[in-house]
Amino acid sequence: MTDTTGTLIGAAVHDNAERPSLGERVFARLFHGLVYAQIWEDPVCDMDALDLRPEDHITCIASGGCNMMSYLTTRPAVITAVDLSPWHVRLNRLKLTAAQALPDHASFYDLFGHADRPSNNALFDRYLLPQMSAEDRAFWTSGQARQPRKTMFARSFYRFGALGGFIAMLHHICRLSGVRFDALLGAQSLDEQRAFFDQHIAPLFDTWVVKAVARQRSSLFGLGIPPAQYDKLAADADGDILRVLRDRTRKLFCDFPISDNYFAWQAANRGYKGDGTGPVPPYLEARHFDTLREMAPRVSVLNRSITKVLADAPAASRSVYVLLDAQDWMSDAQLSALWQEITRTARPGARVLFRTGGAANILPGRVPADLLDQWRYDEDASTHAFATDRSAIYGGVHLYRKV
Repeated sequence: MTDTTGTLIGAAVHDNAERPSLGERVFARLFHGLVYAQIWEDPVCDMDALDLRPEDHITCIASGGCNMMSYLTTRPAVITAVDLSPWHVRLNRLKLTAAQALPDHASFYDLFGHADRPSNNALFDRYLLPQMSAEDRAFWTSGQARQPRKTMFARSFYRFGALGGFIAMLHHICRLSGVRFDALLGAQSLDEQRAFFDQHIAPLFDTWVVKAVARQRSSLFGLGIPPAQYDKLAADADGDILRVLRDRTRKLFCDFPISDNYFAWQAANRGYKGDGTGPVPPYLEARHFDTLREMAPRVSVLNRSITKVLADAPAASRSVYVLLDAQDWMSDAQLSALWQEITRTARPGARVLFRTGGAANILPGRVPADLLDQWRYDEDASTHAFATDRSAIYGGVHLYRKV
């Protein structure tokens, strides 16, 4: 990580860059390493809302790369993926290299689906390392906890990173309370899922340990939620963060069939279904592998802020922007600078999709009216995207269209 990258991460996280709180400094430090082994936003509802087309130039936050790779299945013209975390940038580049260099879907799925096979070390050495830049090769072969980073894919990759650590903590609490997820993962109906939640999960929110953990801002750092976003979550329930967490956990486990919700599998199983027959992100489906291999060269992955990347882009050159929840971290000045560049670079008919920790759309009153008036908020598409977002942890999904 460069000093410049560290400065960018700090500026993105800190409400007041001159006097960041201890919590903000700790949270910013997390992004020097791996945060999301799997991105926690649903690419299927994104692609449906955005109606991706072959002529689209997509600019997106990279995160763990699952969504960027899934967008490739729609065969867009170009994808520019950006992230402030050097770790996320390496992971995205790794997935693109693997799609092009591995011999078949089975080996690709071993690496990123199972992500726990000892044979993945050999795949790395034979197929991937020779195709990497010297810098990326050094990153994956250098040590982390006395083992090369590449061995994480032979040791249950989805249990690593800040999110993996957060889920591990939740599983520890569940074990201490006698909760086992086998019945949930084997449920045959939504009624069975809801019964499991009501009997086993909901009571946990009344225990002293969950109350103590939830009411610490730092407890949600593993979900990628900085202090400012924590406050937005709590505001939806008059300051009662437990109510918000209970409602969103209920949506995760009760509103979508477990057979179709890979986010619920990650939460309950700490990985996808072991035999490879369960739900996975679109990019891991066998039917899309040939498309990934063909489309991968159309992606560039940059370790920069999205605002700076757009500032260097020609006017009217982009058509789709996927911002995840990054705007929840931004000051009014940062939001205005971002939307200045989005509006300048947007083609006619461009679309912008983002999520918010709270339910409210955060842009009105914060982004100058002369910018926001050039966009139309798509209420119907936003409502549908939120209702169908299987990741369930956000308060809103929002879609704007260029007027």
